Amino acid sequence: MELVFIPSPGDGHLRPLVEVAKLLIDRNDHVSVTIIIIPPMQETSSGNSSSCIASLSTSSQHRLRYNVLDKPKSNGDDPKPNFLSYIESFRPQIKATVEKRTDPAQAIAGLVVDMFCMVMIDLAKELNVPSYMFFTCNATLLGLHVRVQYLYDVEKLDVSDLKDSETTTELEVPTFTRPLPLNCFSSAMLSKEWLPIIVEDTRRFQETKGILVNTFAELEPQAIKFFSGRDHPLPPVYPVGPAMNPNTNSSGSDDKQSEILRWLDEQPSKSVVFLCFGSMGGFSEEQVKEIAVALERTGYRFLWSLRRAAAKGTMGPPGEFTNLEEILPEGFLDRTTEIGKIIAWAPQTAVLANPAIGGFVSHCGWNSILESLWFGVPMATWPLYAEQQVNAFQMVEELGLAVEIRNSFRGDYMTAESGLMTAEEIERGIRCVMEQDSVVRAKVQEMSQKSQVALMKGGSSHNALLKFIQDVTKNIS
Repeated sequence: MELVFIPSPGDGHLRPLVEVAKLLIDRNDHVSVTIIIIPPMQETSSGNSSSCIASLSTSSQHRLRYNVLDKPKSNGDDPKPNFLSYIESFRPQIKATVEKRTDPAQAIAGLVVDMFCMVMIDLAKELNVPSYMFFTCNATLLGLHVRVQYLYDVEKLDVSDLKDSETTTELEVPTFTRPLPLNCFSSAMLSKEWLPIIVEDTRRFQETKGILVNTFAELEPQAIKFFSGRDHPLPPVYPVGPAMNPNTNSSGSDDKQSEILRWLDEQPSKSVVFLCFGSMGGFSEEQVKEIAVALERTGYRFLWSLRRAAAKGTMGPPGEFTNLEEILPEGFLDRTTEIGKIIAWAPQTAVLANPAIGGFVSHCGWNSILESLWFGVPMATWPLYAEQQVNAFQMVEELGLAVEIRNSFRGDYMTAESGLMTAEEIERGIRCVMEQDSVVRAKVQEMSQKSQVALMKGGSSHNALLKFIQDVTKNIS
């Protein structure tokens, strides 16, 4: 039987779905997967998406195939499509690709669509096959989506109306054990433009036959307990993560990666703080100076992935600073030359796997959180946009698996700069995350072991994936 996977564009969505596909074919000899790859609307400065897609498209195997789509030619009616219309423009191409599969004798057991590709549910109906959703984020956020949709549809409460509330508003969310402060909500949920889209997509979750979530039961017990009961409107939820590739060979430049890892190999164990803020994380010159001051004050060794924020009002990827001496405090590079290294692109998985890394200052993207936990590296949370505030609150307040730099501000949707973080705040966060005998570090080490056991035979995610396979098999019996 065959499953067709449709990830949304971008490394953060493509890579975990590829890892789920690999787990599926490893678990069952009768499953094959075709992954249909939508090219990104725009490349990040690192070009990682292109290199990732190129490597995948040449590595198809007997039961795991990749099909890279071509960008549709613009008809002139929509010269600057938004992300959702861009996804929808691939529907005819995806339909044709599914209908021209290389092995039509294989029965299609279902379409597995990314959380941002809900329009493809209609294509599944057109093809008369069931659809499943892959929720790239965590189960706790999935519960927040369900709660916000219920408030919107049943209680007629639009949470975006609370954005400018003068009081500190908190809402009960069933996947949290404590109320979630409004200022930690997903920034898109507080947007008049995006909230109706989120609500509509959440309604559509109910049209799928099941939801795969990139998490594991031991990490999110409250959320898994909620979705194991009957007090929610969704189909079965399968926690099948962490869906990540712990292989430290990155798709980036071999020379750059080798230089970075050689430097790390020369540093003492757990002595380096790693600062990295994802594919969209860039900063203003003013903020860069505050980070530099904090790093120098702490005296810790550091590896700093530094990029320049996109121009205000644009959604483009971050760029690179052309002259670091102009933007850093005078003499900073000379004074820290023995203990620090500033880079642009970072081979994040390989860095986190290195024994020299003692702490991770992160934007709290979910993939980064899972990688940090897998390698047992404690995090200092610096959320920038989208759902990252929710993730940071969960890691710090709900689970005690991270320390906080600051989480009491919010950026606009997909805006990676949302208020100046002071050197004092950054310094305090770095000192906390680098503390060697902290409770947080011990809890992260324990969760690291649990994350790896979850994927082993008999583990929680291994069993959840087997249940998913059982359900899929019924579709063709």
